[in-house]
Amino acid sequence: MTSSPSGPPAARELLLAAAAAPARARGRSLQAALRAAVRSGRLAPGTRLPSSRDLAADLGVSRGLVTETYEQLTAEGYLRSGRGAGTWVSEAVRAARPRARDLAPRSPGAKVGFVPGTPDLSLFPRAAWTAAQRGVLAELPHQDLGYPDPRGLPRLRTALAGLLARRRGVVADPELLVIVSGVTQATTLLGHVLHARGLRAVGVEDPGSPHLDALYPTTGVGVVPLPVDDEGIALGPLRSSGVRAVLTTPSHQFPTGISYSARRRVALLDWARSVDGIVLEDDYDGDFRYDRAPVGALQGLDPDHVAYAGSVSKSLAPGLRLGWLLVPEALAEEVVTRKRAMDLGHPTLDQEIFARFLERGDYDRQLRRARQAYRERRDTLVASLAEHFPGTEVTGIAAGLHVIATLPRGYGPGERFVARAAEAGVAVRTVAAYRHAGAEHDDGPVVRLVMGYAQLPPSRIREGVRLMAEAVG
Repeated sequence: MTSSPSGPPAARELLLAAAAAPARARGRSLQAALRAAVRSGRLAPGTRLPSSRDLAADLGVSRGLVTETYEQLTAEGYLRSGRGAGTWVSEAVRAARPRARDLAPRSPGAKVGFVPGTPDLSLFPRAAWTAAQRGVLAELPHQDLGYPDPRGLPRLRTALAGLLARRRGVVADPELLVIVSGVTQATTLLGHVLHARGLRAVGVEDPGSPHLDALYPTTGVGVVPLPVDDEGIALGPLRSSGVRAVLTTPSHQFPTGISYSARRRVALLDWARSVDGIVLEDDYDGDFRYDRAPVGALQGLDPDHVAYAGSVSKSLAPGLRLGWLLVPEALAEEVVTRKRAMDLGHPTLDQEIFARFLERGDYDRQLRRARQAYRERRDTLVASLAEHFPGTEVTGIAAGLHVIATLPRGYGPGERFVARAAEAGVAVRTVAAYRHAGAEHDDGPVVRLVMGYAQLPPSRIREGVRLMAEAVG
């Protein structure tokens, strides 16, 4: 075999391990090893391989085995050969990249990250989840591993309907529940359905989740930012906007932290009825209220005009990609049709495990455990801010996984504060970071921070606030 001094190693060295495989698997092992060597670039395009006789002698295998390997990879395009010209690595093969990139969201270089949105992943109940998984794998009939109902498994929808009715006060018909991969998929499903019905715009809270600016346009629906006041989404701008659909977070508005007042809830539903519209309720952390019982979901007041979405991303882990969408009966068929076309339904094993987790009471226990931990962390953050930034006002209800901290005057502007905190290794954002594109706002010189705490143990919370104070002091 010819190669440059810095070229690939001899074919014998690359294939020795494969040649030692059991006799029945030796042919497949040789093919796989040679294919991998070509893909990875260890055997470069244009490299001439040893004759089948020589390579067979080097490896201690039959010549027929090597000949068969060469012929198979030539048929696949990895090798080329000509009568009397030998066997070569094909120039058509491009070496694979050595490793895949990781595009998961991170806070690069931060010692302490107060960016909200992630729970404490170390609280994930591994033992209980493993027990549920073992039980499912032991008992699940083979036929249940086929394509599922696109709405979700009846067992899970029944268990989930009971949970939502009991804990969140929703009107939960299992036939109107759709299991999704999270609130993002729920939002996308509804966006497609609304577009098919002729709607071209959806109202969103401002401040709110900026990712909606990119999400809704993928469904053909535009975004109209609507201001939020002390009671909820402002009714005047909503009425004058012309939209007939609006996405809200009424139990714990993100990011301001308010809970919609009873008066605003009623007025919002009156608006939906008057325009024959729909409210999408994102109940992203409705189970976490620390000073009293959580406020019930808006959907319970008018199931015909509210679509209710939630997930386990804050209560268990976002990586599970498990959520639900409870839709008005008038939209159910269209949503299910779109869900079927999108992915043919959610993974069966994940649904069975979560159903068992619910039925055995493990989910209720997990919520109690997480609520206790997050209440302690919220208290720690409030106390640390009072110690290092005297006069800070913490607003929003005692709930969820973040607070709004309005610092005393003298620390602004917000962009400079965030930059100096980053230099000290602390990742934090201001309310301005959650304004939608094109929305009018003026936060002025006062620094209003959106501070997530769920993912941080108390010691890290205290360290992060101290580092911020030292950076801007």
